[in-house]
Parts: sequence; structure tokens; C-alpha cells
Amino acid sequence: MSFDGIFTHLIVKELSESLVGGRINKIHQPYEQELVLIVRSKGKNQKLLLSAHPSFARVQVTNMAFNNPDTPPNFLKLTRKFLEGAFLSEIEQIENDRVIHFHFTRRDELGDLQNIVLIAEIMGRHSNIILVNKDSGKIMESIKHVGFSQNTYRTILPGSDYIAPPKQLAKNPFTAPKEYIFEKLSTANEITGKFLQANFQGLGMDTAAELATRLNAKPNEKIPTWQEFFTELNEIKPTLAQKNEKEFFTPLVFQTIPDNKQIFGNLNDLLDAYYQDKAEKDRVKQQSGALLHRLEQEVKKNQNKLIKLEETIAESENAEMYRQYGELVTAFVSSIPRGSNSVKLNNYYDENNAEIEIVLDPAISPAANAQKYFQRYQKLKAGVKIIQEQMEHTNQEIEYLQSVLSMMENATPMDLPIIQEELLAQGFIKRKTNERKKPKASQPQKFLSSDGTVILVGRNNLQNDQLTLKTAKKTDYWLHAKNIPGSHVIIQSDNPTDETITEAGVLAAYFSKYRLSNLVPVDLIQVKYIKKPNGSKPGFVVYEGQKTIHVTPDKDIIEKLQRTNEP
Repeated sequence: MSFDGIFTHLIVKELSESLVGGRINKIHQPYEQELVLIVRSKGKNQKLLLSAHPSFARVQVTNMAFNNPDTPPNFLKLTRKFLEGAFLSEIEQIENDRVIHFHFTRRDELGDLQNIVLIAEIMGRHSNIILVNKDSGKIMESIKHVGFSQNTYRTILPGSDYIAPPKQLAKNPFTAPKEYIFEKLSTANEITGKFLQANFQGLGMDTAAELATRLNAKPNEKIPTWQEFFTELNEIKPTLAQKNEKEFFTPLVFQTIPDNKQIFGNLNDLLDAYYQDKAEKDRVKQQSGALLHRLEQEVKKNQNKLIKLEETIAESENAEMYRQYGELVTAFVSSIPRGSNSVKLNNYYDENNAEIEIVLDPAISPAANAQKYFQRYQKLKAGVKIIQEQMEHTNQEIEYLQSVLSMMENATPMDLPIIQEELLAQGFIKRKTNERKKPKASQPQKFLSSDGTVILVGRNNLQNDQLTLKTAKKTDYWLHAKNIPGSHVIIQSDNPTDETITEAGVLAAYFSKYRLSNLVPVDLIQVKYIKKPNGSKPGFVVYEGQKTIHVTPDKDIIEKLQRTNEP
């Protein structure tokens, strides 16, 4: 289900019950098109998220964690000025449209009462968040500016009059008279989702298809079926379901989406479950797009370099042949005419003394040709060791970059600064001149196993080194996905239970390149057997005598281990 008018109606009801009367403590704008209001209500702080993202626009209370930029955007500055300390007096949906008005009251510096409206317009790529002075009707600021050249119907700029989006001619299904509903349903040639969308406001495609299916299943009971559907919305069952490998969120169990249903306690938890991975991946992509591209290009450059080095090594295998050519030419130098392009000689290195043809440079003497072959031989032999060292270094560089890419693939927006911390330390990226002082080094992520054992997980390669080589005791146990990039995992115990080992293995598999695979091989060994070669890249270690277990990454297990660590 899309975030349509029906869902908006229900989320407004849920938000009103939990937030109205609350006070705004803090406001954040973690991303360009998203605003988070910390509302103190019902004795606790709640995070109200308003998103104007073109694909993930919504309004909800969320448990997601957010990073905040060092410099607050202009929209955030003004919103803080007028809304911090304000009381939320009402949450209002306009008709059955995807437009929500959050009404706030506060006292200004002179003690006069101010009425401010924060408007969330959830309209796909046209979504917006607009701060309006209710008394004057003027726009104070908006998260997206829309000039006259972009929209001739209305402009969304500071100082402009707020003009609501164009009204739909269709009726609000929650307030439409029974006579209107009866007339439309009884006179329709065919009741389809499109027919319902054309005549009733705020029905998304999925909702309209579900309602049409129910109406067509009981053609002689259209009005009771209609009423039953809207009565059922008073007893919602927030549902996450799948159909054709696509996820849907619905306020009820929909007959048209039959597969893999999961019921949630409220709409906000449902939205967190649906949007968390999707929105976070999009945020990571937006924030790290340029860096990700650079890393991928660097991997490609090193892979091409490795191909050339391998070609050079292959050529070095001919070194012995060049030495033999030099020896043969020297042995028969007196019989080789000067100016020859080639010469055929009996090859006494061959057990059959077969004849061999050797190419010569006619511009130089036969003796000089022999010396040229000896020089080529010496150059290739001397270069082999250097090339092998370069190949080893290049392989390590590729492996290191792929480990960083793997971490970025699995990263949340909260993890990106941790990965950037490593790249800064390695000199891969430079600190911005206007950036604040160097942040405090980040710490590994902490989990608790089912029996209460502490499990630590490195979130970048610097942390991996620190965790394995400095933090862990020699008797602790170390885990890592076998032969693939991933995090170092430490069990802080010298005798962990099989259950703890399995859970730590799930963590190692989950925080690796094979997060989405089944039966991932994970190496297990005590820390005392881990060695770090001199000069090796961060995160690179060697070991022998490990035991390998096979586990399947499971997000539910990860969340369970995280929850047991919460205060």
C-alpha cells in the first residue's frame, strides 16, 4: 500500500492520540528532505519524522537513529526559532488528502501568542514540508522552494501566501453521504480500482483494488460491504505482506495481498519495519555516492595494474630462454654473418639437439646481439622479485578496498562517519578545511549473547585492528567470515557456550560481504593465534588451526542481541 489518503487518515488518528498536547523539545534535520521533531508527550520523548523524500515521503513516530549535520540548514534554523518550546495543539488531515497540518502555539519574546502551522504534503516527488504563520497565511520557510517557473498554480517561497494543493472533485469516503455512495456503486458498469479512485478521494491503487475485490465478491451487498471495510479500519491490523517478492504495508489484512503476513502493534512500528532498510540504503547512497564511486574506481585501477603485472611475470618466464639464446649466439658467433635478421643454430640445450631459429638485430654485430639477450635475461630476472612484491602489495590493496566497500554496502547512515574515519586515517580522503576538530575515535559495536556474554564487532578496519590486537584478551575467541571481507568479532570469554559461538558466528556472517547468503562459513579461533604481518593494511591478519562453522545471517537474531544490550 502506498501512503494514501486512507493511511494518512489512520496515521493522523494514531499520532493525535500519542502527541497532541506535547511540547517540542528539540528539532533536527538529519537529511536534506527530512525533519525530526522531539516531542515530549505522555511522559516520554517521541521522535516525529516528517519526510518529503520523493520515494519515501511519510509522517510517523520512529525509533530509527539519525546523524545530524555539523551545520544546520536554513529551514532547520527557522523551524527551531519558531517551534522549539511550542505546544502541539492539533493534527489535522485536509479532507482525505495526503496533506497534514500540525498546529502549534507558543509565546513570542513579548509574550504574545503565536499560531504556527507545519504542513506536510505527501505527494511523491512534489512532497514538501512548509512552515506557515496561521494568522497571516504567509509561508515562513519550506524544506523545498518552488518558484513560479516550476509551478504556475502556486509558489512555495518565504513571504508568499500559502495556497493549498488543487482540490480533488472526488468525495471523501469517510464523510460522503450514503446516497452518493449507493448511487455510484449501484450505477457503475464495473467496479474496478480505477473507478473507485475516480469517485472517492484518497484511495491508493492497492486500497482501491482491495475494496473493489470485496465489493465484487458480494455484488448484492455493496453498501454493507463498503461499511464493513470502513468499520474494520477502526480496528486496524497493521500488516507487512509480500506479493510477487514485493513488500506492502497495509492497515488491515488485505485479501489481494495474501503472502507472508506480519502483524504489528501500531502503524508507526509497521512503517519503521517497511522503510528502515529502504530509506537507510537510499541515505547511504546519497551520502556516500561519490566516495563509493571513487573506491570502485580504485579497485578497478588496481585490478588492471594486477593484470599488467601478471603479464610481465608471464614474460619473465621467458628469461631462461633469452639466456640460452645469448649462449647459443656466443658459441656460434664466428659462423653468423653480420647483418643477419635471424639465424638457425643447433640447440645443444635440447636433448635431441634440434635446430632453433633466433631473431637478430641486423644493425648490430652477432656478439652485440648475444649481449642484448643476456641483458634482457638479467633485467627480467632482477625484476621478478620486484614485480612479485608489487603484485602482493596490489592484491592487499584490492582486498583492503573490497573490505571497505563491503562495510559500505552494509552500512547505515550512522556507520558512514566511522568508515570515513578510517579512510581519513589512511589518507585516502582529506579532512575538509572548514571541518570541526577531529572527532573522538569510535568504538566497536557491543552485543550480548543469550547467556549474557559480551560480543564486540568492529565497524571499520581500524576498529578491527584495535579490537583484535589491543582490546581482546589472548584467551578470547575471534570470528570472521571465511576468505571474504567482513568485521572482526570477539567473544569476551575463554570458554563460550555453543549457543554464544553460534550467535557470534551469525554476527560475523551478517557484518560481511555475504550478509544475504545462506550457510556462510565463519572461522573461529582464539585470539592468541592471530598474527598481523608487518606493513599489512588495517584489518588484515593471518592465523592457523581455526575451526570453521556454518551459519545463516538472521536480522531478527541481530536485533535480539542488540536489544539485550539496551539499558
